[in-house]
Amino acid sequence: MPNSASFIPHPPLSGSVVIVALCHNHAPFLREALDSILAQTYPHLEVWLVDDASTDGSPEILREYAARNPTWRLLLLPENVGNCRAFNQAFRQSAGEFVIDFATDDVLLSARVAQQVAQFLAASPEVGVVYSNCELIDEASRPLGLHHRPDSRGGLTPVPASGWVFGDVLRRYFISTPTMMMRRACLESLGGYDETLTYEDFDFWVRASRNWQFQYLDEVTTRKRKHPRSMSAKAYRRHDPYLASTIRVCDKALDLSRNAPEREALATRLRWELQKALRHRHAAQARELYALLCQTGHRRLPDQLLGLLARLPLG
Repeated sequence: MPNSASFIPHPPLSGSVVIVALCHNHAPFLREALDSILAQTYPHLEVWLVDDASTDGSPEILREYAARNPTWRLLLLPENVGNCRAFNQAFRQSAGEFVIDFATDDVLLSARVAQQVAQFLAASPEVGVVYSNCELIDEASRPLGLHHRPDSRGGLTPVPASGWVFGDVLRRYFISTPTMMMRRACLESLGGYDETLTYEDFDFWVRASRNWQFQYLDEVTTRKRKHPRSMSAKAYRRHDPYLASTIRVCDKALDLSRNAPEREALATRLRWELQKALRHRHAAQARELYALLCQTGHRRLPDQLLGLLARLPLG
């Protein structure tokens, strides 16, 4: 099992949506985020405010909103445990049928929850995730464009995928994580997030898409904030804390792959990750990625050069 603590499944509260609002030093953005929960048009919300040992005054703001909204639950963690463990602590105690993992530097548009619940209710029970488009914003909430952008052929870039998307999530990034709503049964079937990892989304996509369908909702439902302190901004830096987790997820994906096309899709991902690791001089991790690429059975002739580069001292 990926998590040290086992999950006791709760009978889902039909139609209710759990919003786990995760905060770590989000004080400059926190009021806008929490106000966007209050602005939701969907009435059946179960809100958990979780602070992962912030040091910037965020707990005081969270206490204020919890006092003004007595149905909201407040978890102030005494030490920083990371996104996966912090989320799981709230999720284990919640009961809603659907779940949103909401980072409190982002913003929910007012119809977000209602639109995604409607999509779920119209979908097959095999659909475990509904995701959508989002607007990117900067630190001052100024718009930067869309995640899924219109292209010259009338489509979107990156191309969204719906249905059985296991091969798609292996091959490429296309989901905007903050836009996801998850079916409780899907998340419980996985034991929640893997607490041994530094970040959650890639691992969740891989494990969930093996046995659950994903659906794309063609609406802008969320505003995703881009700023230097965000988790995604830290990727591939000199002391990248996330690359080891990516390698572990790719190893899981290899075990979950059932046929040659899926292993070929994983090889595409590994090739991309390997090139990025070499570019940022992560030699040891590059060697691990190359070893996994060889295990897929889809190593190409140019990949051997990448393997040779991975053996060089990159300093």
